[in-house]
Amino acid sequence: MKTITYILTFILIATFTFSCKNEVKPEIKTVEVTSKTKKELDPNATYAKAKFTIDGMTCAVGCAASIQKKIAKMEGVKSAVVDFDKKLAMVEYNEAKVTHTTLEETVTKVSDTYKVSNIQTVEDF
Repeated sequence: MKTITYILTFILIATFTFSCKNEVKPEIKTVEVTSKTKKELDPNATYAKAKFTIDGMTCAVGCAASIQKKIAKMEGVKSAVVDFDKKLAMVEYNEAKVTHTTLEETVTKVSDTYKVSNIQTVEDF
């Protein structure tokens, strides 16, 4: 009787071991990726530089970086730098597309805790 049990157990194990080999070949898919295009700057535009204070930032990585990204993505902005330590933002922008008001609105849309003050048009940073 033990021999029959061993043989049946062996047959069951062998059946499960060799019958469950579903060789699934990986499916290859080609996905088209669009690259981020760099903003084209208008060569005929008049660019101005603005410097302003941002109050309410609590960190360099989250607050300052997110404000800088939002300003840099604005249409007409050539460059943007936000310095957390000095609580200062410096923006070079196309005067026809960006105003001091739109800069302030963009910063306050990131979070209600940010307050913009002392917006000045400057020659150099």
